[in-house]
Amino acid sequence: MADAVQRAPVLDAQRPGHGPHPAAVVRLLPPCARFVFRGGADAAALAGAAFGPALPTQACRAAESGGRAALWLGPDEWQLLAPENDADAIAASIGAALGALPHVLVGIGHRNAALEISGPRAADVLSAGCPLDLHATVFPVGMCTRTVLGKAEIILWRTGDATFHVGVWRSFAPYVWDFLIEARARL
Repeated sequence: MADAVQRAPVLDAQRPGHGPHPAAVVRLLPPCARFVFRGGADAAALAGAAFGPALPTQACRAAESGGRAALWLGPDEWQLLAPENDADAIAASIGAALGALPHVLVGIGHRNAALEISGPRAADVLSAGCPLDLHATVFPVGMCTRTVLGKAEIILWRTGDATFHVGVWRSFAPYVWDFLIEARARL
């Protein structure tokens, strides 16, 4: 399934208007291990110790360490991202660390894709369809949240001063890609 999104003609950066642009570059990120983790404070602490970065306890924040990231999505919900080959090890280590402690760990790498938008006008491009204030003083590096882009639900994470990670259900990836390219063209 991951190959289908990467090969989809709509995501072909060589199409007219889809290549590099001085204001913002949009690119498809490689597949990764992606999980939704849900659990109370004790479970979150143990899961963070087993996963790598501690799971953030501050709302709408991400933590990164060793190529892995944990994004706070709710009071008892996080999205965990890691290299694709780490999926089985992550599931095993979190399962072993938590044992019978109530929690949920669901692999969602097969259903999600991610895009990156970067450049001096990346926030402006996203603002064409995202209702959030993306100014760096309001949505700083390390902030993440669920939101919408046009008609698609996304998880938006600011990974750098002018770089954003956009997580989206795989079936909406072509729509989000085209939305960003069209918004960029209107700058």
